[in-house]
Parts: sequence; structure tokens; C-alpha cells
Amino acid sequence: MEEKKPDNIVYSEENGYNANILPYATNIGAPVIRVDDVVAWKSRGIHNVNKEFANKFDELKAEYQKLMEEYKWNELVYNARFSFEPVIGEIYHMYAGNDGNAFLSLISPEEWNKEYIATVKLNSDKKWILLDKKNSGFY
Repeated sequence: MEEKKPDNIVYSEENGYNANILPYATNIGAPVIRVDDVVAWKSRGIHNVNKEFANKFDELKAEYQKLMEEYKWNELVYNARFSFEPVIGEIYHMYAGNDGNAFLSLISPEEWNKEYIATVKLNSDKKWILLDKKNSGFY
């Protein structure tokens, strides 16, 4: 007759007594093995990552909108009429002409009675920087 081993003894036909090499506890006094609930951890992680992506998207969207506004103003100024070569660092004023087209001038709005559009400055990269604008329908 086969010798029966007690329930609290770990015995395998292939490995013999192998309780010391198993990755889990095998005796009665061992702590209970519980599988961690990672669903809550995953949910928090997903929420945090999605929030980070949304913040980054909003930053990029704002930067894109700023870039597009700079592009539109530069296009408007470069398409305006002027009969001089603009100097880097000089401040210029843009007005609406009688024909509806914009033109660039050195004369400030306080010195002239024309329909004022904006004040711009040319930087060293040949980009027009908007300094001031009138809230009008021109742009």
C-alpha cells in the first residue's frame, strides 16, 4: 500500500519535497496570497496620462493659433503698399487706403487722420511683430 503524505506536506513525484523552491507559500501558517486589484491603478494611470496628453494638446493648439495669427499679420504687412525699404527695429504704422488696400507708413496715428489698422516692428529675421492693433474688421 502506498504511503499517504499529510496535506500540509508539499511532495511531487518528479521533484520530491520541493516546498523550498516554489514561488508561493505552502504551509498552513503562510500569509494568504491575494492577486492585487490593478484595475484601479490602471484607471488612475489612464486618467493621468490622458490629462497630460490633453494639456500638451492644448499647449500645442495655443502655440499653433499664435503662429497662425503671426503668419496672417506678416502676410497682411508684406502685402501692404510701401515705397521704401523697411529698417530692422523701426516701428511702422499700417493704414487702410482710400482704395481699401493697406499701406505702411512712418507717420503715427496721432499725427494723421487715416483709418489706422496696426503698429508693427520689423525684427532681424524679417518677421513683422505686431505691437498694437485697432479692433476693426480689416483683419
